[in-house]
Amino acid sequence: MTITLTMKEEWELWDEAAINSLQNPEPNEFICQMPRLLGKGYVRDIEVYPNLCLSIRDYEYHDDVLLKIPEWDHSLQFCVWLLGNATDDTLISGAGVQRQFTLETPKSQRIVSVEIHMPPELLGTFFPTVDGEIPFEFRQLAKGDDWQTMLHPKMTTAINCVAQQIINCPYQGISKRMFLQARVLELMRLQLTPLLAEQGRLQQPPRLKAQTIAQIHYAREILLSRLENPPSILELSQLVGVSDRTLQRGFQELFGKTAFSYLTEKRMEWAEQLLRQGNMTIAEVGNRIGYSNLGHFVAAFKRRFGITPSQSLMGKKSVLAQILSGLKYLKDPLRFYSVKADSAARST
Repeated sequence: MTITLTMKEEWELWDEAAINSLQNPEPNEFICQMPRLLGKGYVRDIEVYPNLCLSIRDYEYHDDVLLKIPEWDHSLQFCVWLLGNATDDTLISGAGVQRQFTLETPKSQRIVSVEIHMPPELLGTFFPTVDGEIPFEFRQLAKGDDWQTMLHPKMTTAINCVAQQIINCPYQGISKRMFLQARVLELMRLQLTPLLAEQGRLQQPPRLKAQTIAQIHYAREILLSRLENPPSILELSQLVGVSDRTLQRGFQELFGKTAFSYLTEKRMEWAEQLLRQGNMTIAEVGNRIGYSNLGHFVAAFKRRFGITPSQSLMGKKSVLAQILSGLKYLKDPLRFYSVKADSAARST
């Protein structure tokens, strides 16, 4: 028997299972039993760092499952499969737009994996440049509204060993979190090393002149001071004395994104702060940061944070809110990534 599900239908089943799986062994940790309709097993989500979720998966389906995946905004993800269709496989799934595909998972196939989910901006925290931006070597992992980058680092004994240590962590409490933090960074290092080696063999982008760098930084200061009423790209380039083409290239090289993307990101961060304060309506916040169209503001906010402004307006996260927030990682279809799905994604 084969079960065909849309991603939305699968999400709803996991949502229901989560409500019935209110198990919190430790703070910042949640175990969700797999929906009984689908199979058996569990997913364990642990917030190792703020906005970084470690997921340990161990489950299998009762039936063959076909999951229809639409185009959607994907976070940055590091995966290691120890058992399953992708045994002896690793994956770095960059942030960006994931292509539509159909994923097939056979019944009674036990899947065991370790996954790290995070916004790409955290790379600028773990491996900061002088400006605190994402290092040039990793910018292909933060595509924004473009198609995501997918890499398959070779499985090594060291990667397998670290993944096993994560699953079999012997500690509790703060010691457990410290242990997992160290192993998460080590797993990322091991998977990113081939990328860094490849980048070292590639020609680095042309370096900007010191004066141009200063002008680009001045342009950024202007944007930050005028978030609610920013100048156009042409106006901004004239204000700082460079061409609009140089301005765009400079933003991409220095900050890893276009000037427009940078502006949108900072606007959304400001909006989130205003919403958390709780003394303004959503429409007022949208107007405050320069959005005359409420629908455009809501869509941009959800793309940036994965939640709506109304959810942010609710204020501090309750335990249930943390659980449901963690479910966005459960909803990541790449946890079942198979060879067939890989081929489908590559062919598109």
